[in-house]
Amino acid sequence: MEKRKLKIRDLTMRDGQQSLFATRMTQASIDRLLPLYEGADFYIMEVWGGAVPDSVMRYLDESPWERLRKASKAMKGHSLLSALSRGRNLFGYVPYPDSVLEGFYKEAIKNGLNVMRIFDALNDLDNVKESIRMINELGGIPDGAVCYTVDPKDEDDNKGFFSRFFSKKPEKIFTDEYFVEKARAMEVYGAKIITLKDMAGLVNPSRIASIMPKLKAALTVPVDFHTHCTPGYGLASSLMAMIHGVDILDTNIWWFGGGSAAPALELIYVFAGKLGIEVEVNMEAVGRIRKELRTVREELHAFDLVKNFPKEFDPLTDTLPAEIDALFDKAIEAAKADNEAELLDACHAIEDYFGFPKPNLLVKEAEVPGGMYSNMVAQLKALQAEDLLDDAMRLIPKVRRDAGLVPLVTPTSQIVGSQAVSVALDRKKGNPDYSNPSNQFISLVKGEYGHTPVAVDPEFRAKITGSPEEKAYDVSKYKKPENPVLPEYGGVKLAANDEEYLLLELLPSVANGFLKRRRAEEWEAANAAKKAEEAAANAAAEAEKADDEPITGEVVTAQILPGTVIEVNVKPGDKVNKGDVLLVYEAMKMENNVEAGHDATVKRVFVKPGDIFAPEAVLVEFE
Repeated sequence: MEKRKLKIRDLTMRDGQQSLFATRMTQASIDRLLPLYEGADFYIMEVWGGAVPDSVMRYLDESPWERLRKASKAMKGHSLLSALSRGRNLFGYVPYPDSVLEGFYKEAIKNGLNVMRIFDALNDLDNVKESIRMINELGGIPDGAVCYTVDPKDEDDNKGFFSRFFSKKPEKIFTDEYFVEKARAMEVYGAKIITLKDMAGLVNPSRIASIMPKLKAALTVPVDFHTHCTPGYGLASSLMAMIHGVDILDTNIWWFGGGSAAPALELIYVFAGKLGIEVEVNMEAVGRIRKELRTVREELHAFDLVKNFPKEFDPLTDTLPAEIDALFDKAIEAAKADNEAELLDACHAIEDYFGFPKPNLLVKEAEVPGGMYSNMVAQLKALQAEDLLDDAMRLIPKVRRDAGLVPLVTPTSQIVGSQAVSVALDRKKGNPDYSNPSNQFISLVKGEYGHTPVAVDPEFRAKITGSPEEKAYDVSKYKKPENPVLPEYGGVKLAANDEEYLLLELLPSVANGFLKRRRAEEWEAANAAKKAEEAAANAAAEAEKADDEPITGEVVTAQILPGTVIEVNVKPGDKVNKGDVLLVYEAMKMENNVEAGHDATVKRVFVKPGDIFAPEAVLVEFE
């Protein structure tokens, strides 16, 4: 009888480094790894999408397109290259019209992308079906990802005995049938792979034992399982998925596995050998990658969330101690018997032996993604309000229910987490809840992100948006970003070609600075002889422009959170009315409006798009 086969999607260069090292792997590091990957025979390599386009520009000053092109050139078709797309949000945090989606997919496939994994944060099928169609038509492979999530925990602990006993429990929304129905619809729309995407690592082994057979029975395309090890389920749930027939498993190579990332391939390989499953990967080539990858991780020390490396291990040459080998057998036996407690104990003991991080119990109990938790911590730290963390965490179920019981996955996890922090601050100040909703939260409640799993209460929607009616994203509202001429660099345009303009459309605040630096480099290279002369002239011009006039009028200042200016809507001399939007800024990846508090005339504007301002900085002065 022919062995069952298991295909592997390697996440090391995208999700692995994003989960563990804040997406700081440089192109130079990737260039060292790519030649080693050519002979590894991974079915799919995830190299792009997610936070990569933003982070490589924002932190590394590198081109996302060049990263994709180099991966394609190095792999020569030996493995399919994949990216992660947030459906209508692509790699950003706001919905985009079809014209932007198609432009981006077309450019990505032209530059070597094969598989686009598409998910929608709301699991709203209307937000993914056009992407699936476009990718098929453009010659790519659409991978439809259903986002796994759980119903919020009952809040009975805050109720009295009789209230807990007699109150009606909320209806469960996220049943097995919910996920199977979404998966089946994606296949009908044309998805060639279906992924159960567990971005928070919340799917426990028993749940996988229940869901996976139903997915396999309902679908005719391959089923992929993606999870993380953050709360301690990842390895055990991956084993359970293997036992129940998963076709493709997402893993990382040793030094980039475990913790808040997906399981390590090497542990999966040991389990597969014992189950009689053939892993379709060249593990000798993986060993060569693993050796270089250790050096790469050492170079990422400053961003390493764990610091401690696991023990060296090569499943092809190393013999496991008898007691550790027995743990693998025990885990398999427990999984087959659906004994979750023993299965988890065995897998945790295996991970502990090798030195992988222990389960994050806070994330497990809160049932939120680790990235969402760390983002909330950072937000409260910036506000010097770390004491509100517990309050904000307790508010997540409320904010999530109010917003339509949205799954907690980017971007909704950031929107809900940021709003929970804001409500905690409201309560601390004695203000009503939702006194300061972010632009994204308003859009979410309005319906611009799509249909939520549960309908939003019209009364709550009216409170947040001014209208009780659900309003879908209005494509006519989309404003294509300007591509300004840069006189300081010889009159060239900011974006030199289509792919650069797509970056401006998708990530305007980050791409603006990135592209300006590219034009500056080109100008300096072409005009090296005039550099000193121009520097002196620019300095003189700046000195001449310096405005030392004291501020005498009423001012509009930034809130206590620092931010980056996205757009400025007024200029000196403009008359504004109460409620007019003066400017829009980004803070903690959420957009916020600065509005006029009353009718006034603008005297001076102290910021421009791209400027980073400090807390309580003066933004606008009125006459």
